[in-house]
Amino acid sequence: MTVTATSVDEPEQLEPQARPVSRVVGLMRRLAPAATAALSGVLLYVSFPPRTLWWLALPAFAVFGWLLRGRTWKAGLGLGYLFGLGFLLPLLVWTGVEVGPGPWIALVVIEAVYVALVGAGIAVVSKLPGWPLWAAALWIAGEAARARAPFGGFPWGKIAFGQADGVFLPLAALGGTPVLGFAVVLCGFGLYEIVRLVVETRRTRAVRRGAAAVALLSFLLPVLGAFAARPLVSDKAENGTATVAVIQGNVPRAGLDFNSQRRAVLDYHARETERLAAQIKAGKVAQPDFVLWPENSSDIDPFRNPDAYAVIDKAAKAIGAPISVGGVVEKNGKLYNEQILWDPQKGPGATYDKRQVQPFGEYLPLRSLIGAINDNWTSMVRQDFSRGTEPGVFTMAGTQVGLATCYEAAFDWAVRDTVTHGAQMISVPSNNATFDRSEMTYQQLAMSRIRAVEHSRTVTVPVTSGVSAVIMPDGKITQRTGMFVADSLVQKVPLRSSETPATRVGIAPEMLLVLIAAGGLGWAVTSAVRARRAGDA
Repeated sequence: MTVTATSVDEPEQLEPQARPVSRVVGLMRRLAPAATAALSGVLLYVSFPPRTLWWLALPAFAVFGWLLRGRTWKAGLGLGYLFGLGFLLPLLVWTGVEVGPGPWIALVVIEAVYVALVGAGIAVVSKLPGWPLWAAALWIAGEAARARAPFGGFPWGKIAFGQADGVFLPLAALGGTPVLGFAVVLCGFGLYEIVRLVVETRRTRAVRRGAAAVALLSFLLPVLGAFAARPLVSDKAENGTATVAVIQGNVPRAGLDFNSQRRAVLDYHARETERLAAQIKAGKVAQPDFVLWPENSSDIDPFRNPDAYAVIDKAAKAIGAPISVGGVVEKNGKLYNEQILWDPQKGPGATYDKRQVQPFGEYLPLRSLIGAINDNWTSMVRQDFSRGTEPGVFTMAGTQVGLATCYEAAFDWAVRDTVTHGAQMISVPSNNATFDRSEMTYQQLAMSRIRAVEHSRTVTVPVTSGVSAVIMPDGKITQRTGMFVADSLVQKVPLRSSETPATRVGIAPEMLLVLIAAGGLGWAVTSAVRARRAGDA
């Protein structure tokens, strides 16, 4: 009897050429989450100005939620960092326009750490019931931290600042940038949760009513809240109107070297003011009640230089109205970025010193260390600007004008306290010439639109080189200039004195969301510890 041996369940042998292909496929699968995280961050960037694709923030956060749900905190940390890089690298590229890629990359590398920590937290709370709520609160907690440290914080890239054209905008009047940003992020996570439950239901044929209700509420409540908040947005005059002139004098050349042409910049703004005065005299333009010049419109100290004093005084007399002049002023050996109220009869009067000065631009932290790395930077920032201490509200022809100079517009407190100190309208004098034709000026303009709705005030944006604009209390731009042109805007604008809920409550919504985030993290960690102990038992 012959027994024939047969092989049973022998492992299938791969063809030699198939092995490298399988390795490539395996590598691609491992890298797919990382690539998706970075690309979803880019998608979030695309939702920001100058584009009006605000709604792309929702799928960006939906994908981010899909990546993080159910993962470990370590995976969340890494994916969050990549999401942050994808978002912030293109958003902040303007920071390297004149100083090169080093500072830009360094800034993004640091700022993305906050997003990484938020990603780790979202991964942890993603196992909780109602996780979109905890996750959205964590995002706002991350923004709150980023707006305060290091070196006074850097709020650029808050989700609210990408929503000037969106349906969620009225929520700014309800609770400021934290509530507006929270609503967008919550809606994005809710969108993912809806899609996930639909897919799950089709697969299992079972409907989890509680989870479905949470998903729908996460998506719908922000939208419904935005529509409910619309009555808070108004452009009606409560205290009459004022005719305001915004002057954009332009600069001889873009870039950091515009500082070496300080007299030319001053002359340009005086010339544009005098040109406007001639048009007024000819009856072509209405006489303004007051005039607003940009930040750095006179980098020559008019209190120390009689020629600069004479140029400004002549322009004020020609236009026949008080001017808010942006000057660089030295007092008691200290340098200040100052707004000066210049009366055509009395000359200079009240002043406002910028309080939130820009690190590495207006002052140099760690000067000795930076100098050892790059002495060019220390030569560009030879003397640090000092901070002012008082809110800026000028009385100009009977109108209370609040002042938030350039970088300050990104900080909630710096704008709010002008309104709580009586401002009937707000001016954001700025100098964007350093950043050439980058997206920076459009990003800052969007911030000013958010502030207009947040506090229900007209906001003017006088800029040295553009884009200057007049923004109504409902966030709509009624006039704007081009970039790197000399121009002026004259318009009758509504004055308002009522306070929105956002103005009244101030920091409270942000702190509440931080507490919610902390509560969610505490719950998730406690649950994980209990589960581990139960498993060990």
